[in-house]
Amino acid sequence: MTELSSKALQRTELKTTGYMATIFALRMFGLFMILPIFAVYGQELDGASPLLIGTAIGAYGLMQAILQIPFGMLSDRFGRRPLLLIGLLLFVAGGVVAAMSDHIYGVIAGRALQGAGAIASVIMALIGDVVSEKNRTRAMALIGMSVGGSFILALILGPLLAAWLGLSGLFWATSLLGALALVVAMIVPAPKALQGELLPAGERFRRVLGNKALLRFDVGIFTLHVIMTASFVVVPALLTERLGLSLQSHSLLYLGVLVAGFVAMVPLVIRAERRGAVPVKRLAIVLMAVSQLLLALAGAALWHYVLALLVFFAAFNLLEALLPSLVGRAAPAGTRGTAMGVYSSSQFMGVFVGGQLGGALYQWLGPQAVFFGCMAMAIIWLLVLTGMQELPRLENRVLQLQQGQDWLALSRQLRLLPGVEEVVVVEEQAMVLLKIDTGSLDENQLQGLAAAAQS
Repeated sequence: MTELSSKALQRTELKTTGYMATIFALRMFGLFMILPIFAVYGQELDGASPLLIGTAIGAYGLMQAILQIPFGMLSDRFGRRPLLLIGLLLFVAGGVVAAMSDHIYGVIAGRALQGAGAIASVIMALIGDVVSEKNRTRAMALIGMSVGGSFILALILGPLLAAWLGLSGLFWATSLLGALALVVAMIVPAPKALQGELLPAGERFRRVLGNKALLRFDVGIFTLHVIMTASFVVVPALLTERLGLSLQSHSLLYLGVLVAGFVAMVPLVIRAERRGAVPVKRLAIVLMAVSQLLLALAGAALWHYVLALLVFFAAFNLLEALLPSLVGRAAPAGTRGTAMGVYSSSQFMGVFVGGQLGGALYQWLGPQAVFFGCMAMAIIWLLVLTGMQELPRLENRVLQLQQGQDWLALSRQLRLLPGVEEVVVVEEQAMVLLKIDTGSLDENQLQGLAAAAQS
């Protein structure tokens, strides 16, 4: 992979991406800290039950799923920074509400208020505005790395901080992290946008929702986060109740399995890069199903939980790495931002459904029912991928046109070029959006047509 450095990204692009990655990391670290401890500490709240604990965990995801697209559209109208600030203020306020509550319903309200600050779509849109097309994938990779790093640190540090601060103190900490992100958002530079979404909103949604490959990935990220959230409604409680592990010991356990899972994941990522992502993705889903079976059968054996969580995190991290890149590859020309918005909404809806499903099954049928239910979902996900072919590695290009030009004739010429897989004319912006296979493209012919279009 090309090194992510100032040589690859323009100075403004790199700075803006760094600010956005910092905001993402601070906010997500605050959220993820709650995940490994709430199933234990939430039991001390007035009115708590496994179902309501699951609701508190998932309430954030429901609000995120509902408001991602509206926040993105409002940012188109009123600007990215105002919506970033509003979203982060809601996140901070939600942490305060949860921290001051000693009843489960107050914590649910606080989590929902945190989720109402749905700024992921705004951040993705801002990246699309400022970062040029050729560098956008690398910028998104930096954002993904910040989220992944936050997840790992939160799983390790969350139990340690909870033992020191308690549940209320942990929610205060999330508000503090949100306030730091708010400061960063206030100093984000607002350079002139290079390029936003070029197609009309209705056309973008029609093309995204009608794409079978994208729908498969949306189903996949939804299922993955259902399984992850439902599992963590149960696992921390079992580690405490069955094995007698303190929360500090949970941190050591997560550290070990996360590091081992990452090491196990690396060869599979390399294989996906060299020989195709679809077979590796299928293998990861099989591993996810196996991890749920191992958790269901773990009983009171520590080594069984260690093995199950090792398999789980290897599969989870692998799928989290593969799916966004596949979405970017499958998105029709001019729709990447919208495709990522729908993908993010599916992800957060999975968090909500996972919290509800995990809590309900745990309360009514017991922990084994949660794991067997998650295993069944992984198997169904595997069936959804039946017949899926490897996606071509295509590059996005944008050609600027001259007003009054015969665009239909140009688009016909472009479609006849070997290596040009998709051509979309955006008359309002006087642009042509292309998806091309650089391996079979005649670059000289394309440059010739591009020169003619701009003359």
